[in-house]
Amino acid sequence: MRTSYARSERGGYKGSIAWPAKAASPLPASAITVADGQPVIGLPRSGARRHGLERSFALKRILDVAVAALALIALAPLMLCIAAAIRLQDGGPALFRQRRGGLNGEPFMILKFRTMSVQEDGDQIKHAAKKDERVTRLGSFLRRTSLDELPQLLNVLRGDMSLVGPRPHALAHDQYYGERVEGYAGRFAVLPGITGLAQVSHCRGGIGALGDMESRVHFDLEYIERGRLLLDLQILFRTAAKVFGDKNAY
Repeated sequence: MRTSYARSERGGYKGSIAWPAKAASPLPASAITVADGQPVIGLPRSGARRHGLERSFALKRILDVAVAALALIALAPLMLCIAAAIRLQDGGPALFRQRRGGLNGEPFMILKFRTMSVQEDGDQIKHAAKKDERVTRLGSFLRRTSLDELPQLLNVLRGDMSLVGPRPHALAHDQYYGERVEGYAGRFAVLPGITGLAQVSHCRGGIGALGDMESRVHFDLEYIERGRLLLDLQILFRTAAKVFGDKNAY
């Protein structure tokens, strides 16, 4: 793990940190700012303030585990029905698995209900688009209602993801946009999320131009800078309100 620090104007320390693989960041998003496109970690000298940051992170993790576990229990019958419907549709697997960039850019296997006739996970992956021929009829409904995202609750329980955070992208896309979008690497300062500030700020759907990703990264970095448990709750409520009425979901 690489760590560098410099004294901050607020009397603490700031620096860049590369977290070890599979380790959850010991600090909440509120402890992280972004400078020159890179995550900057503010570490207070005060023991009380440091304890407060650790408690904030612990509360976020408790929220993640509690909500994910309860949702899986409540939605288990629906998820089983969806899985069965996908299997009956074409005999293919119910789940879609793909490597995505997680905390510190470390790859993890994301889980979704399969909505396409293909299972892409290579060096070149085409973004989904409107009237995409790869999307099945059932898959179109699942994508419009975000029901295809439900298996990611398992990713949350495993610690690969959080309920709220920057949406993870395929490794091929991380490489492509990391070389072209300023600040893209700053997204890896926190766990990726099932939903995020970008998704409730009209940045959902297809990515047809570089500007589409730049807008997403802007909101992702804003979330990291503003991150509070209250903001997570606001994003969750806004996400629930948009599930069945987001025209950009396809």
